[in-house]
Amino acid sequence: MAAMMAQLRLSSKFQNNSYDHQQQHGGGGGSGKNNHRGGGGGGNDEGNDNNNNNKKPISSSDGFLGAAMFLNGWRDKVAVDPQFPFKVLMEELVGVTACVLGDMASRPNFGLNELDFVFSTLVIGSIMNFTLMYLLAPTTTLVTLPAIFANCPTSHMFQPGPFSLLHRLGTCVYKGTLFVAVGFAAGLFSTALSNGLIATRKKMDPDFQTPNKPPPTVLNATTWAIHMGLSSNLRYQTLNGIEFVLAKGASPLFFKSPVIILRIINNLVGGVSFVILARLTGSQSVVAITEEEKHRLVDGSQDD
Repeated sequence: MAAMMAQLRLSSKFQNNSYDHQQQHGGGGGSGKNNHRGGGGGGNDEGNDNNNNNKKPISSSDGFLGAAMFLNGWRDKVAVDPQFPFKVLMEELVGVTACVLGDMASRPNFGLNELDFVFSTLVIGSIMNFTLMYLLAPTTTLVTLPAIFANCPTSHMFQPGPFSLLHRLGTCVYKGTLFVAVGFAAGLFSTALSNGLIATRKKMDPDFQTPNKPPPTVLNATTWAIHMGLSSNLRYQTLNGIEFVLAKGASPLFFKSPVIILRIINNLVGGVSFVILARLTGSQSVVAITEEEKHRLVDGSQDD
C-alpha cells in the first residue's frame, strides 16, 4: 500500500512538472493525419515579463550623481579649510599663468615658435592643478585608503596627527600613484587636442608648417604622468605643509599674500621642470631650421 502511494505521488509530481514545462515553452503539438504533427502551443510570457521587470529604469537623476558627489566633497573640504576656495582660485589664475610663463621661458625664443606645446601646457595645467588641489585637501569625510596605506594620512603627508615618518612617506607614494593616473589621462587628452588643432590649421591653410614635430601621444602622456607623480606630487605636498604652518600663525588677511607668492614660485618651478623632462624623454622636440629655410622665410617676408 505504501509503495502504491509513493508511486501515485511520483506520478503526480511528474505531471505537474510537465505542465509547468508546457506553460513556459509551449505545449507539444498533437499528432494529425499522415503522421504530421500539429503546431505547438504558445509559451508563457512570464519569463520575458520577469526579465523586463528586472531592468533598472534609467533615471534622469543618475546624470547628476557625479556633480552631487563633487559638491558634497567641495563642502567637506571648505568646512575643514575655509581658505580652500581662495587657494583654488589663486592656483587657477596666478598659478597656471606662472606655469605657462615658466614653460615659455624654458623654450627658445620664449616659446613663440612652440605655441602648440605651450597651449598643451595651458590646458593640461588647468586640469591637473585643480586635481592636485582637490585630492590633497583635507576633508571631514572618513576616507578609507587601501590596506597597505590604511594607517597613513588621508590628505597629504604633512597632515596633523600621530603619524610616523614611514606612514607619511606612504601617503606621498599613494598620492603619487593617483597623480600618475591623472597625469596620463590628462596628457592623452591634451596631446590629442593639440594635434587636432594643428591638423585643423593645416586643412584651413595648406601652406602652414609648424616648426615642431607633433608629440607622440602615448610618450607625451607618459611624460606628464612622470611629472605629476614626481615633481608635482613632491611640490604640492610640501606646499600644503607650508600653508598649514602659515594658517596656524597668520591672520586670514595676511595669509593670502604668502599663498599667492608660494603658488607663483611653485608653478614657475613646475613649468621649467616639465620642459626639462619633456626634452629628456623626447616627447616634445623642435625641428631644427636650416640656413636655407631661414633665408627662404626672410625672403618671403620681404616680398610681402
